[in-house]
Amino acid sequence: MTAVLKPQPFRLALLAAGALLGLATAGAQAQDVPPEAGSGSAEAPAASSPADVSSVISPTIANEAAPDASSTGATGVAPKESQEAAPAVSQAAPASQVQTIPDMPPVIDARNIYSEASGPEKMSPTVANHLTRIYVPNLRGNSVSVIDPATDKVVDTFKVGRSPQHVVPSWDLKTLWVTNNSEGHADGSLTPIDPVTGKPGKAIDVDDPYNMYFTPDGHEAIVVAEAKRRLDFRDPHTMALHQSVEVPKCEGINHAAFSADGSYALFTCEFGRYMAKVDTVNHKLLGMLKLSKGGMPQDVIAAPDGHKFYVADMHADGVFTIDGDKFKETGFIPTGVGTHGLYTNRDATRLYVANRGSHMVHGPRHSKAGGVTVIDLATDKVITTWPIPGGGSPDMGNVTPDGKHLWLSGRFDDVVYDINTQTGEMKKVPVGAEPHGLTVWPQPGRYSIGHTGIMR
Repeated sequence: MTAVLKPQPFRLALLAAGALLGLATAGAQAQDVPPEAGSGSAEAPAASSPADVSSVISPTIANEAAPDASSTGATGVAPKESQEAAPAVSQAAPASQVQTIPDMPPVIDARNIYSEASGPEKMSPTVANHLTRIYVPNLRGNSVSVIDPATDKVVDTFKVGRSPQHVVPSWDLKTLWVTNNSEGHADGSLTPIDPVTGKPGKAIDVDDPYNMYFTPDGHEAIVVAEAKRRLDFRDPHTMALHQSVEVPKCEGINHAAFSADGSYALFTCEFGRYMAKVDTVNHKLLGMLKLSKGGMPQDVIAAPDGHKFYVADMHADGVFTIDGDKFKETGFIPTGVGTHGLYTNRDATRLYVANRGSHMVHGPRHSKAGGVTVIDLATDKVITTWPIPGGGSPDMGNVTPDGKHLWLSGRFDDVVYDINTQTGEMKKVPVGAEPHGLTVWPQPGRYSIGHTGIMR
């Protein structure tokens, strides 16, 4: 379908955040400790993997420390509590001084953790024979639509498990996982897709897989069990459970971003107004941060330095900035109605913000408020906004390897948007019912930390 958008300048002021408390792990005093936080749980090993898959900001914000998480390994894997998480590093530190967690690939440029995913020249040999496709999970269609971006046509559709939410590239780039969390039911699963053929394999039974990430060392998958308020650390290939971390105050836990050194991740709590900070090495809940307004945090992404984080909030209609090391709110950028998805451009100088056009979980079709805001990451100022022609509901997606196109699902409109990042013009491609976390594949980069293809 057609593209008729011309970008319009959109000037908005950056609001500063007020006085904040420090994170317990930084040595500051903590308050309101969640009594149940960090308790572990175990699950029987999963089935074996398929053969082919090796306004004004409040002056106070509560920072809440949590006790150590403890759990038992369901598969006989010893907990990692004896290991020490790598310390945070200065933003100005050269790459040689970024002390990553063990076995994590080195940070090449401390100023830009995305430097090794900056363009087509950074493609891994692993993806050399992968099909160039857009994989779209249709939440209510229980299917995946496959689009050839060269023609903007759907070339395949196949059934998967109930309620597919995201298509997640594996850490080793060899598999695309469809997270079928089976909303309201107990038959959650992960469906592997072979990116060489674009075809699905045999699904693996996994409890409540709303989203999935991978620890930056590649040792574990982190299945985000949204309805259970739990993170399940699993084998990244077989998906057998290693250890669980309960996050009882994180209602609707769903999206995550990792620090520069890989030692911690920040997770959003969609229905609870909180952020959770988790130790990725020792599997511990480190603390909870209550946002100053809004109350529906969605996507979160690390800034190029890997210390600052951006958090989309669908009720606040904008993006919070967070100091991840100190775990405190530092600012707010108004963007648009129903702020939801966050993606950087290829050189990590701009942030694309998908505004879904509604504050509702199930919003209206053709919302005139739906659009994409572009933020300059050097200044945190809005550069422009791209409305959806005829209205829409942009949600989740990613950019193409050359950075010239941004693909986003149209959550309430049963389409996806192919947006030209140079002009803001866009095309609409009809897909299945309620498309959600699509991935653009292949992507440049050495490894994936999950979601819709966050690469490093």
